[in-house]
Amino acid sequence: MNILLLAPQPFFQNRGTPIAVKLVLESLSIQGHRIKVLTYPEGENVELANCEILRLPAVPGLKNVKPGLSWKKIVYDLLMFFKARRLARQHRFDLIHAVEESAFIAKSITKSFGIPYVYDMDSSLAQQVVEKYGFLSFLLPFLEQIEKTAIKSSIGVIPVCKSIEDTVLKYEPDKLVQRLEDISLLSREDIDVIEQGEKINVDGAVIMYIGNLEKYQGIDLLLESFQMVSQTVKDAHLVIIGGAERDINSYKDRSVELGIARKTLFMGPRPLSDLGFYFEQADILVSPRFKGYNTPMKIYSYLDSGKAVLATRLLTHTQVLDDEIAYLVEPNAQSMASGMLELLRNESLRNRLADQARQRVQEEYTFEAYQRKLCGFYGILEKKLSLLSANQTLRHQQF
Repeated sequence: MNILLLAPQPFFQNRGTPIAVKLVLESLSIQGHRIKVLTYPEGENVELANCEILRLPAVPGLKNVKPGLSWKKIVYDLLMFFKARRLARQHRFDLIHAVEESAFIAKSITKSFGIPYVYDMDSSLAQQVVEKYGFLSFLLPFLEQIEKTAIKSSIGVIPVCKSIEDTVLKYEPDKLVQRLEDISLLSREDIDVIEQGEKINVDGAVIMYIGNLEKYQGIDLLLESFQMVSQTVKDAHLVIIGGAERDINSYKDRSVELGIARKTLFMGPRPLSDLGFYFEQADILVSPRFKGYNTPMKIYSYLDSGKAVLATRLLTHTQVLDDEIAYLVEPNAQSMASGMLELLRNESLRNRLADQARQRVQEEYTFEAYQRKLCGFYGILEKKLSLLSANQTLRHQQF
């Protein structure tokens, strides 16, 4: 098929949604689909078979577009609206693959040009807006109604996790849906043959967090719980990888306030290809997120790392994690500190959780499993589109 993929974020970047978009493109291109990708001006250029990347023009002063709703995203999404419609007029697309909020752009194109779209749903936009801007909670019914129309107008939906799938089916129980969880980003070489890389310059136990430092990730909770742990395990260190410079500086100040600055190492962003090397140096991997519904992408690589995972016992985690593959704690500093101490003291528990987690990944969260799910879904779509086309041809012949 000829596909227009709308990616309303910088592409490519080594973070959540851009990584997921790249996985979609790799899977579809292997199947021989031809794809034009419309995305923001920022991001690395990547070479993908059967894919052409088209970028929106850069707007002076609009740089460093971060995840989540912002005025920068609104400006670029408005530009994407007009550019996408122009592309729809110029080319014969069989389908639009609309990521996140671009579903509303695709809905407009469907209405004007009759090109169906798939809603690639990484989050509930209604929930996301209300979580970030609590003062807008009174708008939730209105935002949910808008989201519902985007789901109902699509030919199918690809939710990233069970909670999002439940949201889709609440709006339309008979909607064609394929849940498509993220996968481990570690290759077998990353896991089994760890080559020499950057050594973490600490002695003692390492508690590690990898990811962005947005508020919802629970870094305040992580620092507060580590303060408790450091009073008991004197050689424990907290290593935090990732985050924007502004966030790093803010949390460095917080670590000073808590008296743990000398035991907390902020390493900043690191290449995705080095994940395995850093994991190898950790004793525990943590995900302290305290809000949200979609599962953090890092969880799948955590589970594949061969290290024990500690996470908060919230839906954002428990729709993938359970007590067989992770140490789950309540989202408060005391519970998290107790979990860290238990794992640091109990090597056999760490090893058991790590082994069972890796086995789970190999069964459910590999690229092969991901590709099988996505391509199976697209196979159903192609049949559905062929049937729609045949029905339209028949109606034309009758008139």
